[in-house]
Amino acid sequence: MREDLPLVYSYNLARLGNAGDTVTITADQAQRAAIAGWSGVLSLERLEAQVQVKKLGLNHFGLDFTLSADVTQACVVTLEPVPAHLERSFRRELEFVAPSRHKQPADPVPDLVLDPAEEEGPEQIQSLHYDLAAPLLEEFVLSLEPYPRSPGAAFAPQSQDAEQPQSPFAVLKTLK
Repeated sequence: MREDLPLVYSYNLARLGNAGDTVTITADQAQRAAIAGWSGVLSLERLEAQVQVKKLGLNHFGLDFTLSADVTQACVVTLEPVPAHLERSFRRELEFVAPSRHKQPADPVPDLVLDPAEEEGPEQIQSLHYDLAAPLLEEFVLSLEPYPRSPGAAFAPQSQDAEQPQSPFAVLKTLK
């Protein structure tokens, strides 16, 4: 569990039954203010999520998230507030890998060749106490508009007619 995150929601996967569970996460005002500062947005008016937690096997779990948020970012051109509504669904799979009591000799690390078409496997965890807020915050930040703009705001580069800046070496010409 990461203590540096502005929102933490610990869930004990060991208590999960075969029927699964539904968890609702709603950030309060103080948590929303902390998340806004952490993510670099002007304000976060609402952050809610529903998580369907399912047991896929003895040590294998599936998490289906539905994220909903109302956020205000600064326009990259005018710095005016730009409100936005975010809706996002995503999935995570976890596999509990019990830590070994005896250290095994380290195997040489094989050369990794990543295939972008190949899916990643489940996230391996070493504790059944899992922070549901960590992937939620990760997806929230990924959902933000990287270059928010106010309606009608456009970046206009300086015209070519503007006076060209003088070279820093122009002063040396006067020394001759």
